[in-house]
Amino acid sequence: MISKELLEIICCPESKADLILDGDFLVSTDKETRRRYRIENNIPILLVEKSEQLNLETWKEIMEKHGKSVD
Repeated sequence: MISKELLEIICCPESKADLILDGDFLVSTDKETRRRYRIENNIPILLVEKSEQLNLETWKEIMEKHGKSVD
């Protein structure tokens, strides 16, 4: 499990945006990049080349689920 303290410190390596914990993934709050990073064995894999870019609709659904603005 990723602690709240760690979530406050880390950010998206590409956009420097905040990250949201969504299941076994960390999702960037940046609308332009929409990066999703895997968490393996409680370790976030924060490498852009290992991440995936979400489509806009999926990214919006995740942001709304976590109470984040999508505008």
